[in-house]
Amino acid sequence: MRPLLCCLGLAMLLGPCLACPTACSCSTKKNGRLLAECAYKDLQEVPKGLSSNVTILTLSANRISRLGQASFAEVPEVQSLWLGYNQIAAVEPGAFASLVHLKNLDLSHNKMTDFPWQDLGNLSGLQILKMNNNRLAGLPRDAFRSLKDLRSLWLNDNELTTLAEGTFDNLPSLSQLQLFNNPFNCSCKVFWLKKWAENTSVSLTKGGSTLCAAPGRLKGRAVTDIPDHYCVAPSAQLTYLSNLDNAVTYDSLTLTLHCSVAGSPPPEIRWKIQTSARRVEISGPNVARDGSVKQSPERFLVFKNGTMAIPKFGKEDEGIYTCLAVNDVGTRDVSVNVALAGSENPAEDLLRDDPQASHLGGGRCYKGDEMDPSGAGEKLVIVYHMPRGSKSGAEGAVPQLRLGILLLALGVAL
Repeated sequence: MRPLLCCLGLAMLLGPCLACPTACSCSTKKNGRLLAECAYKDLQEVPKGLSSNVTILTLSANRISRLGQASFAEVPEVQSLWLGYNQIAAVEPGAFASLVHLKNLDLSHNKMTDFPWQDLGNLSGLQILKMNNNRLAGLPRDAFRSLKDLRSLWLNDNELTTLAEGTFDNLPSLSQLQLFNNPFNCSCKVFWLKKWAENTSVSLTKGGSTLCAAPGRLKGRAVTDIPDHYCVAPSAQLTYLSNLDNAVTYDSLTLTLHCSVAGSPPPEIRWKIQTSARRVEISGPNVARDGSVKQSPERFLVFKNGTMAIPKFGKEDEGIYTCLAVNDVGTRDVSVNVALAGSENPAEDLLRDDPQASHLGGGRCYKGDEMDPSGAGEKLVIVYHMPRGSKSGAEGAVPQLRLGILLLALGVAL
């Protein structure tokens, strides 16, 4: 009688640990892990009644189409979760967020077009992540940033056309990456991947090549073979335009800057203006070819050829003017600090205030003067009015105002 009671007591103690849904078979492995085997059962959802201490859960090859926020609430200790070969098309945010012990996650061969990437932020111990053979068309740049232990990442056979630079940064343990059979558009937006592949020890080749689907000239060519000359980082040079010999102004002046850029593809030109009272960003030209100006609260005139004009330049316009050259490879910028002075000899005033300043050209600057790119920092441009008499020197002649420029050799940041 006593042995029977002992057996019954032991069964009651073990009963909750071995709880198992009817469709699954559960067992304890030699290493003490509890396995719930629920594959090939024609299941349409994650079964209820799983033991809370399940560490291996196999749900492959079922007909599960959706994962809800509470789908895995019963198995917080799971370390390996196999969900491949289902019909999963929707995953609610939070579905995986509580599985902090997860090391292996297989979501391959499903129908996912998106994923709650924020859930991965809690899975810092994840080592294997399989998302191949889905319909993923894009990834956030920081999707995998918290996965410091990730060794193997499978993204092949999706619909990825591009990847943001830095997608695989901060993955110190990564040794295997599968990207083949994606329709990559090999514009310069993925040129970084070529450079990354050249400098990483991560394996990219197993299973097939990572090929370009577009543009036509690169179709069928490996992403890692994009010619270097197709993608060149931008360069920028800022030039002050003036015509001092003939420029005479009485009560206003126009400051004109020109930004010359180079690169492949041809860079866009953007401007940033920082004054004491405001910050302005101009993403493209606001002056049409016919000379009409697009409606804008600002009075900075930006032309398609990279020229900016500021009519009636005054003290309120003093500040830092930055030209940015932007293309798919990167961004470069060049800045100039513009100030307005009213002295008859601003060079002397400036040198008195700043003994390190140098006076170049006697305050004269001609059309096409370049901001010397050899230094590292902003160049300071002092714009000033210099009163002078008329050429005839006749008594009572109206004073003329001449626009001058003092360039300080502080260098231009490129």
